[in-house]
Amino acid sequence: MQVSTDMSFITLITEASFVVQVVMLILVSISLVSWATIFKKYAVLKKAKQQSDKFEEEFWSGGDLNTLFQRASSRRMEAGPLERIFEAGMSEFLRARDKKGLTDYALIIDGARRAMKAAFQRENDLLERNLPFLASAGSVSPYIGLFGTVWGIMHSFRGLTNVQQATLAAVAPGIAEALVATAIGLFAAIPAVVAYNRYANDIDRLSTQFESFVEEFLNILQRQH
Repeated sequence: MQVSTDMSFITLITEASFVVQVVMLILVSISLVSWATIFKKYAVLKKAKQQSDKFEEEFWSGGDLNTLFQRASSRRMEAGPLERIFEAGMSEFLRARDKKGLTDYALIIDGARRAMKAAFQRENDLLERNLPFLASAGSVSPYIGLFGTVWGIMHSFRGLTNVQQATLAAVAPGIAEALVATAIGLFAAIPAVVAYNRYANDIDRLSTQFESFVEEFLNILQRQH
């Protein structure tokens, strides 16, 4: 085993065994994808919150429902999640109300409820997209790093068979190389776990906002009978 006195971080990586280097590469890749997901999800959730708050403010400002519906229909792709849920419910309500032979108002309201429930689920799925990756990265990365550490330590001790006198100086570089894998694993896992918990909480709050709006909007439709 080659004994190196250079304990710099770069040297520990470049002189690590092939398996440990592969583990490090995997962890760095996971970390990069995690950070990209974190920034992208932050922007998506922030925009969804701002759009939903703005639409809810417009909705409760006393504006005409038909005007809000026409605006939401004309810009469906640019609309926020809450506005799309409203558009789905209002569209189904108007379609069922104008349908000939359908006089049961409860069925009309129920149709609007089911339409908004389906739209709510679609919006929720969009908000949760890529979130499971953060959970997986946070839970798996430490174990991948630990595997690299165990393998590196095993490789380091196997190298002692070629050394006549085993000293701390001989084994320390190999152990240090192996521990770098654990450090990188933690570096990849901690931000992913923190971001996952934060974003899961933000999505829950948005879901509660959507559900409350759906119930309040249905109450408004029922009073129009």
